Amino acid sequence: MASAAEQLASNLNFSTFAKAEDLKKRLWFTLAALLVYRLGTHIPLPGLHPEAYAQAFRGQAGGILGLFNMFSGGAVQRMAIFALGIMPYISASIIVQLMTSVVPALENLKKEGEQGRKVINQYTRYGTVLLGALQAYGIAVGLESGNGLVVDPGWFFRISTVITLLGGTMFLMWLGEQITSRGIGNGISLIIFAGIAAGLPQAVGGTLELGRTGALSTTLILAVIVIAIGVIGVIVFVERAQRRLLIQYPKRQVGNRMFQGDTSHLPLKLNTSGVIPAIFASSLLLLPATLAGFANTAAMPSWATAIVAALGHGQPLYMLLYAGLIAFFAFFYTAIVFNPKDTADNLKKHGGFIPGIRPGERTAEYIDYVLTRITVIGAIYLVFVCILPEILVSQTGIPLSLGGTSLLIVVSVTLDTVAQIQGHLIAQQYEGLIKKSKLRGGKRGR
Repeated sequence: MASAAEQLASNLNFSTFAKAEDLKKRLWFTLAALLVYRLGTHIPLPGLHPEAYAQAFRGQAGGILGLFNMFSGGAVQRMAIFALGIMPYISASIIVQLMTSVVPALENLKKEGEQGRKVINQYTRYGTVLLGALQAYGIAVGLESGNGLVVDPGWFFRISTVITLLGGTMFLMWLGEQITSRGIGNGISLIIFAGIAAGLPQAVGGTLELGRTGALSTTLILAVIVIAIGVIGVIVFVERAQRRLLIQYPKRQVGNRMFQGDTSHLPLKLNTSGVIPAIFASSLLLLPATLAGFANTAAMPSWATAIVAALGHGQPLYMLLYAGLIAFFAFFYTAIVFNPKDTADNLKKHGGFIPGIRPGERTAEYIDYVLTRITVIGAIYLVFVCILPEILVSQTGIPLSLGGTSLLIVVSVTLDTVAQIQGHLIAQQYEGLIKKSKLRGGKRGR
């Protein structure tokens, strides 16, 4: 039998959306906030020679700078005030999450509920400021080391660069929180999504132009489109796939009445780690190429040059390490964000149990057993989605700017946003039903 929420979701239509005034305001606020973000990616950092920097960036676009440029919506390519983007906040969030599993004080805060989460969020903000300041200072020093990139090198340029870039990151962090509270939710994810989606029209136009000039065959372009649609379908299927463990609650007596025990499910996602493994793996593998680009290639030893060449895009060693790192981080990050022992303790505390499994330690072992096996499927899925674009680029030469990592982010954020909108519409229908029931009750009273 379908639940009330499922019945409401099936009845959603355009008229329901037209009546959802609060949802419209949230959508308009979200669009306005994303527009402000996009405008900020076009405001250049003061004190640079734009032509010299553009030429220098082209030589580093294949390294980690290219990855950051994708997440920042082209702000790194233009060295805009939002060049740091939201990455320091994401890095600080991941570090704090890792520390909650190691530091007992943070682990206790995590168990304190809403108040503990507020304190952890405050620590994340402090970490964002620290990481953002360090990265901004590193960017300032790196720009000064370039040949003729900075108009007037010195401490004034470094301090102004740190203040500008750090201020841009803090503003984006605040903007993301505003989208989460006053918009349609997932503020940080939507900012990253907007940055990646902004580069899609140019990428599609460039591919079509190569097809028009004959550099790429029409058959190859159509094949890539079909493969992309198939990969998107796989992402949608796996991101929504769950392994549901049946949870039963015993019968309970209230007064003289005996209530039947309830049943529910513990959902375990196939891809618990999300897109984090792909981001970590890409960053680590692109780091050697980036460092080599800043260094003097002629002065590098032969073994270092050979390593950098072997770690280039499309090389067998790069593919092998990329797949291995994605699988490793899939298991590592899943172990960080999901604790089977805490889940088993919570079930035992509320009287829930898995049929046939003894509560407590045996339940934790069973949950860990199931989670490990579905994470194998999740890791294989992540490797497939991230490696396939690399193979297409290396074998066909087609310039795919939308790689596996960015494709995962775009599809996942789209699914989450649609779910958020649907949640607001269901809440709107619930409110309408409550108002109607109150009106009917009032008329009957008269």
